[in-house]
Amino acid sequence: MPHITVDYSPRIADSFDLRVFAAELQPTVLEGSGSAGTCKMLFRQAPGPRTADRHGDAAAFVHVEVGLLPGRPDAVKARLSEDVLALLEKHLGVGTAHAVVCSVEVRELGCSYRLRTF
Repeated sequence: MPHITVDYSPRIADSFDLRVFAAELQPTVLEGSGSAGTCKMLFRQAPGPRTADRHGDAAAFVHVEVGLLPGRPDAVKARLSEDVLALLEKHLGVGTAHAVVCSVEVRELGCSYRLRTF
């Protein structure tokens, strides 16, 4: 049941193989979170650079957000964040012409969350 959103900058669109990354991200999140549900993934390319370095130059980025049902200890969420960062490093650490700023947030879905299959 995890909800995964991956936002990324256009600068890495040609070097970031989303299909391969998604194929590895799904089991990483399911195993790391202990979830037995189906991952729902959304990949969004930002319309332009959204982050800049301290000199004001545009920087390439990837941000992954994982939404889970409440109840997992902070240590589990932190470990999952580290696992996703390691996966990003694997996919972006080689072959990109410039540095990529990567971040991950594992958060709990709100109490209003509902799920149905129609």
